[in-house]
Amino acid sequence: MEVSIPSFRYEESDLERGYTVFKIEVLMNGRKHFVEKRYSEFHALHKKLKKCIKTPEIPSKHVRNWVPKVLEQRRQGLEMYLQAVILENEELPKLFLDFLNVRHLPSLPKAESCGSFDETESEESRLSHQPVLLFLRDPYVLPAASDFPNVVIEGVLHGIFYPQLQPR
Repeated sequence: MEVSIPSFRYEESDLERGYTVFKIEVLMNGRKHFVEKRYSEFHALHKKLKKCIKTPEIPSKHVRNWVPKVLEQRRQGLEMYLQAVILENEELPKLFLDFLNVRHLPSLPKAESCGSFDETESEESRLSHQPVLLFLRDPYVLPAASDFPNVVIEGVLHGIFYPQLQPR
């Protein structure tokens, strides 16, 4: 997995003070996607990661002025932070993968031990999730040329989706 923060932008809002949004580029298994995060989200991630892994230093929360040079230094610092987390950990915590919107396998031991980025702190809120297998349509099976049903395909699908109804 490779991450970088190629850019940032300033957002203004009527409801709150302006803030900076950092655009994170994530490259994993040859696929690239982008995630946008505020510094406060990086800080929340850092606080949660500290509880379960050794974390690198994160850039200072307080910035004296919002000039481009200072924001560029913060961008570089956050980019180095994400890259250091990846380099220093063989298995990335689930909450780190959630932060980057990366799909992950539920069987990663370290990922399970850290919990999810979105869940609350209480143990009662942890849910066990199982992967779901769903076929909407098999693209390799063409419609039959005749009106006779395909007994083999129907039997296989019946066995997958209704195993409790099989004759004993």
